[in-house]
Amino acid sequence: MESRSCVLITGAANGIGRATARLFALRGCFVGLADIDCAGLTRLVDELGASNTLAMPLDVSKPDQWTAGLADFDYRTGRLDVLVNNAGILISGRLEANPLARHHAVVDVNLKGMLNGCYLAKPYLSATRGARVINLSSVAAVYGQASLATYSATKFAVRGLTEALNIEWQDDGIRVMDIMPMFVQTGMVTALDARIIDRLGARLTAEDVAQTIWAAAMYQGSFGRVHWPVGAMSRWLYRLTRLGPDRLNRFIAKRIAS
Repeated sequence: MESRSCVLITGAANGIGRATARLFALRGCFVGLADIDCAGLTRLVDELGASNTLAMPLDVSKPDQWTAGLADFDYRTGRLDVLVNNAGILISGRLEANPLARHHAVVDVNLKGMLNGCYLAKPYLSATRGARVINLSSVAAVYGQASLATYSATKFAVRGLTEALNIEWQDDGIRVMDIMPMFVQTGMVTALDARIIDRLGARLTAEDVAQTIWAAAMYQGSFGRVHWPVGAMSRWLYRLTRLGPDRLNRFIAKRIAS
């Protein structure tokens, strides 16, 4: 059994997941690297070291793969301190511009993938003192984003499930939080058809988000701190929509998306 903290990260082969894996490994954690990109996982294991990592080929939309992966991780580590539900996909443009199957895929990965992880990891989290779940949400979960409608809807669902489980699982000692960045300089935002990205840009780096994930993982304060916006713009939008009336929030969302 590992004596050090053990974290399992989905979508670990690239972008935010890879930056997070590097940071946690650098700071002494054992890291489970879960992704459908097996070649990317191999490169990351070579970089971080086989003694510090476990490659876990995983399609988060498949519960049976979660069950097998979690069992392998537990066999290797005997604990699960932090589950980072990071895997996600994104489509853009008007709702009808993308095939319905693509919208379903976004729901399968972004929402069902996270739900699978939370549900199936619960026994392992419960068995680890001070465990926590960190879900990747977005500022697209503070008001629905035009041209990112389905992505935005899944992030609202991530936010809602996070809030609910943070209450449900408090008696088990499990914190559940989400991370809410603006657009990040990763391959996922390349060539997106959404005016909000043209207006606001992708100013954050994957490393910026990884630092916030680390801060959430280390946080020992009140269970009432659930949402973690990343960067000044994210914090501003999050606070504004909490205080402003729906009409103002809609106006702001429309202005930055058109």
